[in-house]
Amino acid sequence: MNKLFKLKENGTNVATELMAGLTTFMTMAYIIALNPNLLTGFGAHGQDLWNGVFLATCIASAIAMFCMAFMANKPFALAPGMGLNSFFAVVVANIAAITGTSYLVSFQAALCIILVEGILFMVLSVFSIREKIVDAIPYGVRTGIAPAIGIMLMNIGLGSNVGIYNSNGDCFYVLRDFFGALTPSVIATNMGDAYPTMVLTVVTMFIGLFAMIILDKKKVKGSVLIGMVIASIIYWAGQAIFFGVNPFASLATASFVPPFADMANTTLFKFNFGVLMEVGWFTVITLVITFCMIDMFDTIGTFVGAAARGGMLDENGKMPNMREGLLADAIGTTVGACTGTSTVTTFVESASGIEAGGRTGLTALTTGVLFLACIFIAPIAALIPAAATSAALIYVGILMISGLKNINWDDLDQVVPAAIMLIAMPISGSIGHAIGMGLISYTVVKVFSGKAKDVSVLTYVISLIFLIKFFLVV
Repeated sequence: MNKLFKLKENGTNVATELMAGLTTFMTMAYIIALNPNLLTGFGAHGQDLWNGVFLATCIASAIAMFCMAFMANKPFALAPGMGLNSFFAVVVANIAAITGTSYLVSFQAALCIILVEGILFMVLSVFSIREKIVDAIPYGVRTGIAPAIGIMLMNIGLGSNVGIYNSNGDCFYVLRDFFGALTPSVIATNMGDAYPTMVLTVVTMFIGLFAMIILDKKKVKGSVLIGMVIASIIYWAGQAIFFGVNPFASLATASFVPPFADMANTTLFKFNFGVLMEVGWFTVITLVITFCMIDMFDTIGTFVGAAARGGMLDENGKMPNMREGLLADAIGTTVGACTGTSTVTTFVESASGIEAGGRTGLTALTTGVLFLACIFIAPIAALIPAAATSAALIYVGILMISGLKNINWDDLDQVVPAAIMLIAMPISGSIGHAIGMGLISYTVVKVFSGKAKDVSVLTYVISLIFLIKFFLVV
């Protein structure tokens, strides 16, 4: 392992890497069930399609992480990207409406878009074009990416990661509804029978968070993972003691047999280019560009931000093996299309494993093996409470905000794009869109302050492309 992943050279060991991989897995295991839910309308379009997307999620994510491990030797985890999967579902619905075909047929047509995106990215990665785009991001924008991701993680952890439903089907969130209520009685009245679950969630979340912080201050290795285990135990105990609910009851009726037949019938290499062409060439090209733009800058942002936090950048602020990492990401997208899921991209939750000490591909390999194992043990992975993963996301977010110290607050060339990204990333939920806004603002400030020559040609091109995407692409 030391020879294969250069553990000593990267200041780590097998135990640390395995723990980091498990930590990353626990913070992003939610995608295993959530992705098929989002892509199939929570099973509304057939259990067989749900099963196909579920397997595609596990398999494509695992293969992408294996590529990341052995090609780039980096601790980044990959899976179908949030935001991109929701957009994919909207595209499928629109194709169905335009062509009059079923959701399944339209789904198979939309997979063609992801296939083209993946192949295009592989070509760009092989010829180092994506790497040149990374290099084109000016220092003023680059320094703001990590803290912006940190605030985004905190927003996810406190805001959207845990949705609690009452018996009427109304959904409530921790930050907006619990802490946003005028008084406890107001939220209790609004939530009804879901209020006790909200209280248990909030208590679990913050006990897990403070456990991580205290353990870290005491220099205990694996503080994130231990904190998540503590939070999980508290949540399960709360369910049993206060609600009389067996937290492991779902295992009694769970199926551990992988539904490979459903995948073969619905998503595996099921490309329907004929139906896609009925939508029109311009629309198809527009969709490919949109997916490419979002995925490219989401990945770049995660690489730059998480690598900066983990001390994996060289003296020039660049990440070694960036080309191989981007190629692994592109392969993941291509494999995802072939197996049956939306764009596979580098997950920002990788930061949790990096914070746990992950520095090499062994971390990614560990997470990938666990994803592959979920083909057989998905019901067990589903037991991890969202409150525990929220604690980890908030904690890692807090640590990543420390990157603000690298910004020169007396230089508006740096302050303006960084400040815009700090607010745009958590609110838009898109790393790529926030970087686009940062690049545009950086370019405008430079041009109109008489420093147009300081901006590289590629930065001008990228800023222009983002402007077109924001205002002209329909």
